[in-house]
Amino acid sequence: MIKTDILIIGAGPTGLFTVFEAGLLKLNCHLIDALPQPGGQCSEIYPKKPIYDIPAFPEILAGDLTKNLLEQGKQFKPGFTLGERAETIDKQEDGSFIVTTNKGTQHQAPVVAIAGGLGSFEPRKPKIDNIGDYEDKGVAYFIKDPEVYRDQRVVISGGGDSALDWAIFLADVASEVTLIHRRNEFRGALDSVEKVQELKKLGRINLITPSEVTAIHGDHHVTGLTVTQDGEDQLLETDYWIPLFGLSPKLGPIGNWGLEIEKNAIKVDNSLDYQTNIPGIFAIGDVNTYPGKLKLILCGFHEATLMCQAAYKIINPGKRFVLKYTTVSGVDGFDGTRKEAPKAVVKAIV
Repeated sequence: MIKTDILIIGAGPTGLFTVFEAGLLKLNCHLIDALPQPGGQCSEIYPKKPIYDIPAFPEILAGDLTKNLLEQGKQFKPGFTLGERAETIDKQEDGSFIVTTNKGTQHQAPVVAIAGGLGSFEPRKPKIDNIGDYEDKGVAYFIKDPEVYRDQRVVISGGGDSALDWAIFLADVASEVTLIHRRNEFRGALDSVEKVQELKKLGRINLITPSEVTAIHGDHHVTGLTVTQDGEDQLLETDYWIPLFGLSPKLGPIGNWGLEIEKNAIKVDNSLDYQTNIPGIFAIGDVNTYPGKLKLILCGFHEATLMCQAAYKIINPGKRFVLKYTTVSGVDGFDGTRKEAPKAVVKAIV
């Protein structure tokens, strides 16, 4: 039996940051994740994708964000159960929970924080009958290593942030980038749309809208696509096709834990620090929903911070905690080390 203070389901960015915030409160954490390594989608799906909305980082690769979060939290010595899926949860007489994985590993904690991101997910695939024949043979639904597309012809389909961001990024990598969307309007950030339009003017991105890919060609690898625009077909030669239509998320076994679910997300009360309808179980990050919810990594960080404050009160009932800024108190590690905050220099003005 693995025992800890906070059991975190999901080792993506929100789950990893929870380790740090809990550590500041002297709380131990253990994380469970079905993936074989920490980082969630940032490690598994797009480690080389640049992220632009992390404070203090004008741009950071998703994989590097994971590495930094692991480095930030390692002083608090979190435990990991990787490659196993949280399957069942049972509440004990003392109020704690026992979570058992699909491989039978048991974990016990007074607080459970579900930080499972989008849950288990599958890419939304275009409705082309033989698309499965070309998967890993020129058709890809995620970009793990952009160097695969170095000096290659690449077609990207989609109208969201991922399609726009990767089209912009690959413009400096591929020999030719074509972005296809079934509408003239894009769903992504306005800044990204403007960058794509600018790259189109410079001849670095081919933009075909409104249109869609309706057929794939090639014997053992993609060699071309049929693109339908205004009822007319044209053959577009390419080496790779990357349809980025998002993910179809599923909560998996967590959906059977008696939690209140709304549109495949766990309902929480954000006035009660993101606690679910079951006291002691919290949901933070993309897995939760509440009025005004934004599915952003930085919002997950905020939710994790407030959740840890509530977890402290559950684990230490009646004990008063005084919030201290790390700039004043420093960071005490569980390994006995201490990172002191710099002494303030005060100048008197006469």
